[in-house]
Amino acid sequence: MKFPPQPQGASGMMVSKTARYALHASMEMALAGEEPVTVATIAARYGLPRTALAKVFQQLVRAGLAVGTRGVGGGYRLSRPPSAISVLDVIASFEPPRGSRRCLVSEAKDGACPQPGCGLRNLFDEADELLRSTFGSVSLSTLIRKRG
Repeated sequence: MKFPPQPQGASGMMVSKTARYALHASMEMALAGEEPVTVATIAARYGLPRTALAKVFQQLVRAGLAVGTRGVGGGYRLSRPPSAISVLDVIASFEPPRGSRRCLVSEAKDGACPQPGCGLRNLFDEADELLRSTFGSVSLSTLIRKRG
């Protein structure tokens, strides 16, 4: 049986590759404290493509989670203490939330579900909320402590 492609952002259960790159970058900035980290260093450490990681850092800056410094000795650092930035803050900068009540199967532009009261959609809505709550309750400082 072949399933239709899943609409973009249809399930909060998966975290995109870009968001995972951002979490690694954010953890490294949290570990570095006030010292800037570079794209090259993190790309080498995790085996990530530099171009993609550079775009991730640019988005973290646009989201207000990081600040960048150009030139010799430059790089990126967190804009706030690691305890003030949650995993959800980082992920939400890269993945818009799946709208509650959005159909998991329909590819309609408005996301309308043809089955009112769909138990599957309700299950995913509950799972998304639990996941958002969990990610929102874990700060970068907690994440790097657990890594330790």
